[in-house]
Amino acid sequence: MQKKLLFFIILVIFCSCSHVKVKQPDNFTYIPIKTTDFTLASWQKITNETEPLKIYVEGDGNAYNSKGYPTNDPTPKNSLIQQIAFNDTSPNVIYLARPHQFIKEKECNQKDWTTGRFSQKVIDNMFEAVKEISAGKKIILIGYSGGALVTGLIINQHQNDLNIIKWVTVAGLFNHTDWTTHFNLLPLKDSLDLETLPNIEQIHFICKYDKTIPYELTIKRVNEADCIILETTHNDKKIPKQFLEFFSNYR
Repeated sequence: MQKKLLFFIILVIFCSCSHVKVKQPDNFTYIPIKTTDFTLASWQKITNETEPLKIYVEGDGNAYNSKGYPTNDPTPKNSLIQQIAFNDTSPNVIYLARPHQFIKEKECNQKDWTTGRFSQKVIDNMFEAVKEISAGKKIILIGYSGGALVTGLIINQHQNDLNIIKWVTVAGLFNHTDWTTHFNLLPLKDSLDLETLPNIEQIHFICKYDKTIPYELTIKRVNEADCIILETTHNDKKIPKQFLEFFSNYR
């Protein structure tokens, strides 16, 4: 009886924080990052301590189902930005997931990936993770979809705390109020918005056939001179070769 009880306790502890298995390249290592409120999944490849770190931040993932209801697991079904990161031949590449993605935690609050996906709590914890990963090194911060808004808020709030030298976005969301208004969705009432862009070198990749974050929503918030138009959709599985070459060579 005691052995069965002990086994059950161990099983509960294990299940309270287990991660989804991901097919990763051999040169990447899965490293969970413990922050104040979450354990965040990351996959890291660091081979040259003198080069900047390229930190890719995931989008909103599988936050809602096709009927518009919140899911129980925001892990992206097909992660475009993860595949871009895994194919980036730069010496130092980190893919950083958002709260509750790829990790099954005992206590999950749906607000963290729905109405509060850009809350101060989420931004604070993502900042903690970026700070721990970078350890004072130079950072190129790359945000995909809703990850663009997350990274923008991190830079605006913590530019003096992190050594961020460049900001790149892919199919980025920059203002969630624009987005919910455009699609007549419920407001993200527990979230912060990016009212002003960070004062930093930046490049924004816009997907021409993006139906998730339409072109007109992006172009009204960014400087057109900082944009590159891609002949693709929001989450096209076929990544343009020129796109991969850009990231592998971008320093």
